[in-house]
Amino acid sequence: MPLSLKNLAPEPPERSAPGFHPISLDALNFLLADVRGALGPFLNVFLVTQQHWTQANVGLMTMTSGLLGLSVQTPIGAAIDVTRAKRGAIVFALTILAGGAVVIFAFPIFWPVLVANSLLSIVGDVFGPAIAALTLGIYARSQLARRIGRNSAFDHAGNVAIAVAAGAAGYMFSQRAVFLLVPLFAALSVIAVLSIPTNAIDYERARGMDAKSGATAGPDQPAGYRILFQCRPLMVFCICVMLFHFANAPLMPLVGQKLAAVYPPWADAMMASCIVAAQLVMLPIALAVGHTADRFGRKPIFLLGFGILPIRAALYTLSNNSFWLVGVQLLDGVGAGIFGALAPLVVADVMRGTGRYNAAQGLVATVQGIGASVSGFFAGIIVDHAGYSTAFLSLGAAAAIAFTVFLVAMPETAPIRPTPQPMTKRVVAAQGEPKVSAVRR
Repeated sequence: MPLSLKNLAPEPPERSAPGFHPISLDALNFLLADVRGALGPFLNVFLVTQQHWTQANVGLMTMTSGLLGLSVQTPIGAAIDVTRAKRGAIVFALTILAGGAVVIFAFPIFWPVLVANSLLSIVGDVFGPAIAALTLGIYARSQLARRIGRNSAFDHAGNVAIAVAAGAAGYMFSQRAVFLLVPLFAALSVIAVLSIPTNAIDYERARGMDAKSGATAGPDQPAGYRILFQCRPLMVFCICVMLFHFANAPLMPLVGQKLAAVYPPWADAMMASCIVAAQLVMLPIALAVGHTADRFGRKPIFLLGFGILPIRAALYTLSNNSFWLVGVQLLDGVGAGIFGALAPLVVADVMRGTGRYNAAQGLVATVQGIGASVSGFFAGIIVDHAGYSTAFLSLGAAAAIAFTVFLVAMPETAPIRPTPQPMTKRVVAAQGEPKVSAVRR
């Protein structure tokens, strides 16, 4: 069946989960994207164009809050492995996120924004591992690729919705009003997560204890935390993730700032256009990845996502035309769509049987945050001293290195499917074929 939005029709999990409906997980992914999407690039554009922060100050704020958040990412993943209150962790994080957005709205000066953004960086680490844990705990392995692709598709649909809502709010009211959307969507997200019943979650499977293939753990206990650093594929993947996000994270904010400088009255509308353009591509890409990751493997699809990034960075330097910049942003939908749908699946592959799935998710999020946080600062410095084109080309070089490392050092992680064996003459005869064909010389 061709991929389309019709593929988003609910698919029940393989095992019986009383009271659970896939729409709950769909809504949670959609709404969490709305909560997070009203911050990030909109915050950077607001601080530069309305509060007149320098690029270096914005980069410093982004780097500082990001690095503070990094210190708790892996421990948060490990805590999600252990706790059964996975829904409660999401509710707590949403409460802090809503409060931080209100602080930024009320006090858009350096220190309040720095403190609030640091808290947002910390609690934002909860969502990725927690959603992945809920998904792994509800759905069997045979449905995991499609379900993670579905999660990613609803996440991208939510990003489209919040981009449109934020663009409308910024145009009708002010850029500052965008941050008041966060408490609204946070409240709706709380309702969605609490609609998932606790008895629908297999808590052992949610931490990756459903199989012990090649794991060093005993029959009833998880592996030690050393497994995170002893697993070579996980280490290679972490390096690639860090380089990918070092290159990718500053691109959209820089494009938004470039558009805002050329078209000041349309700053929010232009940023919304960039986000919508990418997210509309990410949605079908995520569905396609979910439907093909088991058939073609993870590595070939991931290489496509890594290869798009340096091309996109170079294309940004060719023109300042708004249609060109928004058009190039479509390529972000391919790369980021592949990454979002495949990264949790690759971690699930390499951590299966260890019981440290969410700790590994936290480690991947940590190196992802390192790349994104540090690059924001360096990209700002390069823009201030050498211009946007030099910054884009520098980020593209980092993306090319990520592609090379993944190509050379990362193994295929998809489970090996048994090769169908040809039927013997005896089996052919037993299945009803004419016996004369089985003995014909």
